[in-house]
Amino acid sequence: MALDLLIRGGRVVDTSQGIDMVADVHVRDGLIAGIVPTGEPGPENGHRDGQVIDAPGCIVSPGFVDLHCHLREPGQEDKETIATGTRAAARGGFTTVCPMANTIPPVDSRSVAEYVLKTARAVGVVRVLPIAAVTKKLAGQELTEMGDLVEAGVVAFSDDGKPIVNSRVMRSALEYSRMFDRPIIPHEEDPDLVEGGVMNEGPVATRLGLKGWPAVGEEAMLARDLQLAELTGGRLHVAHVSTAGSVALIREAKARGVRVTAEATPHHLALTDEWVAGLIWDGKRIPPYDTNTKMNPPLRSEADRQALIAGLKDGTIDAIATDHAPHTVVDKQCEYDFAAFGITGFETALATILRLVRNEELDLRLALAKLTHGPARAFGLAAGTLRVGMPADITVFSPNLRWTVDPKEGASKGHNTPLAGLQLAGRVVATIVGGELVYSAR
Repeated sequence: MALDLLIRGGRVVDTSQGIDMVADVHVRDGLIAGIVPTGEPGPENGHRDGQVIDAPGCIVSPGFVDLHCHLREPGQEDKETIATGTRAAARGGFTTVCPMANTIPPVDSRSVAEYVLKTARAVGVVRVLPIAAVTKKLAGQELTEMGDLVEAGVVAFSDDGKPIVNSRVMRSALEYSRMFDRPIIPHEEDPDLVEGGVMNEGPVATRLGLKGWPAVGEEAMLARDLQLAELTGGRLHVAHVSTAGSVALIREAKARGVRVTAEATPHHLALTDEWVAGLIWDGKRIPPYDTNTKMNPPLRSEADRQALIAGLKDGTIDAIATDHAPHTVVDKQCEYDFAAFGITGFETALATILRLVRNEELDLRLALAKLTHGPARAFGLAAGTLRVGMPADITVFSPNLRWTVDPKEGASKGHNTPLAGLQLAGRVVATIVGGELVYSAR
């Protein structure tokens, strides 16, 4: 049987197997058939016919896995759809995405979960693995039919955007997570502590006259949930970690054997609350009070940012997730206090992380691990690897290709990013899902 695809001459980096070498990746029938040094014969006498992608100067990686994004469908198709969102994901190198449940209606029943999966199969270009709600109507009071939702195909549970304030409900959810082996992903926020906050509490907020959102508003709820996870033996996944205190709590819990994994976003790893005040970044002026810098949790201090990077390095944080949150122009073109929280992330994630690599804050292999097999392992997904026999989900990117961020040229309906107009380096040139080329910059 002829090979379907040959990716030739790129630097293949697969941290799940400890591979880092110039090689050819052979794909047959949608599966990885082999990785061999360039110039050597491939499996079954090498490539005979089919598509060839020449990749000299490029990095060939397992497809990126995003554990946290918002595709907005059903109910908010003016912000994003499964069709547009998955195309944006493909342009960013993501081959598997896990959309959150806070749609309209929320993914709190089997019928809505099946709608998402059916629509993704019909119009999506990457793998869509939905996350279901922990509680009915995201109200924080009554658990969803978790067993039914697991049978439908959901991979985790979250009321993202809304904290589960009721400790009894959270305890019950974690007990069920052990039964169904699916993580609970709480939105770590104490609503009383953060009420009215629009940016990180600290000197910058004071200078700007904006209501602060204290770090303890995240850390207090996280401390509770870590204790409940320890009590129940349940699976906890901490979304969008943003503070040094949260990193320390997760690190300590892991040392005690608590079943906890965690993620950080590219924007929390690269940006700080000084962006809200305005600054010069790579020679370009970022204006103050740009509502595209308003997100939940908020951009934090430089000390928090450094703690997140340290957490990636020592394994406290398992994954980088985009929290891709598209909004309409109306949601953002208003006063800072009234603007919606959120930032788009699929198409800028790679370049944002590669900037940290160039600044020697992160190692390339570590960064790729946190985009591939790290998130796959956190959720127990068959993804994030180029192991022979696995689905051929592959990302090919040029680490030095420079480009200017123009949200209107992207695939997402959301244009809400503070990076608009900035020149970044590093861009995806090809994304392959199941052996099929779903995006090509060429």
